[in-house]
Amino acid sequence: MAGKLGLVHLYHGDGKGKTTAAMGLALRAAGRGYPVLIVQFLKRGDSGEIRALEQLGIRTLAYPQLPGFSFRMTAEQKKSCLIAHMGNLERARAYCAAAPEGLLVLDEAVGACRKGLLEEQALLHFLKNRPRGWEVVLTGRDPSAALLQAADYVTQMKKEKHPFDLGVPARDGVER
Repeated sequence: MAGKLGLVHLYHGDGKGKTTAAMGLALRAAGRGYPVLIVQFLKRGDSGEIRALEQLGIRTLAYPQLPGFSFRMTAEQKKSCLIAHMGNLERARAYCAAAPEGLLVLDEAVGACRKGLLEEQALLHFLKNRPRGWEVVLTGRDPSAALLQAADYVTQMKKEKHPFDLGVPARDGVER
């Protein structure tokens, strides 16, 4: 099957479903025997889907020491987060280099770039220079024009109604 994979997906927007769609694609690829790596940015890696995917043998990376929302981080915390996120992008590069094809999910990479917690130029360089047999999924809100241009698939999730707007917090098993 070599050579059949190798496109970039971008799931963005203010609606629910970006990460959910990416995780579904990860399950599909793993079910077909492809190596899969999920890297989460702006998340601690402790959500329900990550726990389930790890039980299935899908490798994941996150930043468990994430101190919380970026707008509450100190300058020092932001610097530590940027270093950790850049390190995980480098780990993803090494993982992809070890196999001719597979699926890489960079969950919330778009948001991390927008918040200055992942260097967008490094991400674009990675996308341009990744092994050609690797399908890559990016998720997050408000992608730059450069990220939109780098993608082969662009899907926008549009919120029309969400319980959070009524004060319902994220619920285990549904939003996290």
